[in-house]
Amino acid sequence: MSRLRVATVITRFEAGAGIVALRGAQALDPAVYRTTIITGQGDRLLELAAGSGIEVVVEPTLRSPVAPLHDLLALQRLTRLFARRGFDIVHTHSAKAGTLGRLAARRTGVPRIVHTFHGLPYHEFQSAARRTAYIGVERTVGRFTDVALCVGSAVSVEVVRRGLVPPERVRTIGVPVEPNCPDRTPAARARARKALGLTGTGPVVGAVGRLAYQKNPETFVRAVLALGRSDVTGVWIGGGELTRTVRELITREQASVVLAGERPDVPDLLPAFDVFALPSRYEGLPVAVVEAMAGGIPVVATAVNSVPDVVVPGRTGLLVPPQRPDLLARAVGHLLDHPREAQRLATAARARIGDGFSGRALGAELTAAYACEPT
Repeated sequence: MSRLRVATVITRFEAGAGIVALRGAQALDPAVYRTTIITGQGDRLLELAAGSGIEVVVEPTLRSPVAPLHDLLALQRLTRLFARRGFDIVHTHSAKAGTLGRLAARRTGVPRIVHTFHGLPYHEFQSAARRTAYIGVERTVGRFTDVALCVGSAVSVEVVRRGLVPPERVRTIGVPVEPNCPDRTPAARARARKALGLTGTGPVVGAVGRLAYQKNPETFVRAVLALGRSDVTGVWIGGGELTRTVRELITREQASVVLAGERPDVPDLLPAFDVFALPSRYEGLPVAVVEAMAGGIPVVATAVNSVPDVVVPGRTGLLVPPQRPDLLARAVGHLLDHPREAQRLATAARARIGDGFSGRALGAELTAAYACEPT
């Protein structure tokens, strides 16, 4: 019996969505599935995929911003690629690749079409017209989506509520965390701080994510300032299009924030943090938050989308509204000033994560989704 050919299509093979796509592909039985990752751009994940024996095809017309001419060309090129390669399954991730990939799969008669919603392409910070347009596009391609995998229950609820995909085809999944997240021991803490170049002994508030509008790094910087504590250092791990803007803000406000850039060793760096902060405007369920919780780090996050699946206020962490650096600072300061409560929340969070956020669990979900009969 020949292996099933899977095309995993993702616009940017990086950050949380890229990690989910990669770890999902790695978790599949190689005797049953042969995966090709098709992406417009990527970072170190390209090398990790190749090292795992997964084929990677870079299609440069598959770009993140809406660009009609490039999008039409990307659709044409994906259509030709699918027709030439004869994939049995096309599995798309995120909005742009989700739309173009599913359209191309439909045009070429791919037997199974699966899409993962890592979040939603529309949110409260957009204009009503743009939100309406995005919802209309999602409903159109949702009609021929055999299975929709939603990262977190809030994303699933919104997909069902908005009628983006027929409800019987919607499934909720988690994110696969690094299986060897180090414990936050004094030794691990010291190693992580040394690796980040931190020489002080004061508290560290950390964040992980792209320096992009969605992740809202400006609020993180302003929250560190609002703490009003000279002994606290903020650290942001990750790069992106807002790097220059955020660096200028740090310099202008003289904020004690370190931009650590892209790092391949994020799980090993997490023990440097005394509190993990997520300031995002909107999210699905971030891998970094789950890995921080698995590593025993207290978490403060914005109450958006599927984040409350794991960050339960007063039980496993603290939640604040987005765009409120004052409240983010207050919650972070509370955990720094009350270490026993912070430890209680971190212990409960670690127990909540358990074994449900693993590559093996995701692999089982993908296997079930790929086995569904087309509807």
